[in-house]
Amino acid sequence: MRVLGIETSCDETGVALFESGRGIVAEALASQTAVHAPFGGVVPELASRDHIAKLGPMVRHVLAEAAVRPEELDAIAYTAGPGLIGALMVGGAYAAAMAYALGIPAVPVHHMEGHLLASRLEAEPPAFPFLALLVSGGHTQLVDVEGLGRYRIVGETLDDAAGEAFDKVARLLSLPYPGGPALAALAESGDPARFAFPRPLRGQGLDFSFSGLKTAVRLAIDAERAAGRLSDPMRADIAASFEAAVVETLADKCRHAVASIGRERLVVAGGVGANRKLRQTLEALGREQGFDVYYPRPALCTDNGAMIAHAGACRAAAARREAAPGIVARPRWSLEELEPPAEPVRPVREAVTEAR
Repeated sequence: MRVLGIETSCDETGVALFESGRGIVAEALASQTAVHAPFGGVVPELASRDHIAKLGPMVRHVLAEAAVRPEELDAIAYTAGPGLIGALMVGGAYAAAMAYALGIPAVPVHHMEGHLLASRLEAEPPAFPFLALLVSGGHTQLVDVEGLGRYRIVGETLDDAAGEAFDKVARLLSLPYPGGPALAALAESGDPARFAFPRPLRGQGLDFSFSGLKTAVRLAIDAERAAGRLSDPMRADIAASFEAAVVETLADKCRHAVASIGRERLVVAGGVGANRKLRQTLEALGREQGFDVYYPRPALCTDNGAMIAHAGACRAAAARREAAPGIVARPRWSLEELEPPAEPVRPVREAVTEAR
């Protein structure tokens, strides 16, 4: 089975081709950083326009690189939500039109399910069941995963997501857009013990809150600026101390969730999952507590077409071709609303082994 995946949920255009027995055979990703940098954040209308301009050429490029003709595709998967409504409509309209022309199914994919399953593209995929920490710019959730489409959210943020907090603090420190990676880079040279920022909701269930932490950082920045001490080394100390507070908070919630739910595997997914400090801390926690930690390679942590193509392939068996496929675009969409597909899908590597 060959499935073309299209990702246009926010500010990155991703296209990839998944093939059963081979995995991802071709992919392309276009960032909109230069488009949104002058505004310090994503401008939805500009994001939609950029997707329109780039999507067609990227699809042709991926198909050419894979040496696959459109007529050889079995399904078109696209991000149907959550995300920016205009950006979702661009990918959905393109996928629906292409699927209709080829007479194949258009498969709407939940963006966070794509992230959730991305680690199953790796050489050693996690087996079901597992606990997942989904950390991105818009989501911070702990999800109990019993199987494909069988998700239960056991903890989530009450306000800002971890990635959102990274971006907001980065702006307070006058760092360039996108702020999260810039802040993590600055933190490398800072002292994480310089500021005693709060660890929100520590020991209080499995939910998260980062708004108060962001406020504490703002007050510290204002105080250091007023005292004339906001030098580059001080900014690095603030960044390191903030990063330490976020990482320790995430790790503490994971520790309690694994213990209370009884899972032996923890999957980390989403853009913040690429953070080096977070990975090191969770790996150490896993060794200490006796559970395995899985995460996709950094390139699969951020938004990309590969995770959508793969998730679409997992769902394609249950998809059907419609005479005039509708476009699914849901800016808000809970993982718990999803259902298992008609047929179970094995990890990519199992299919590859059998094909050989």
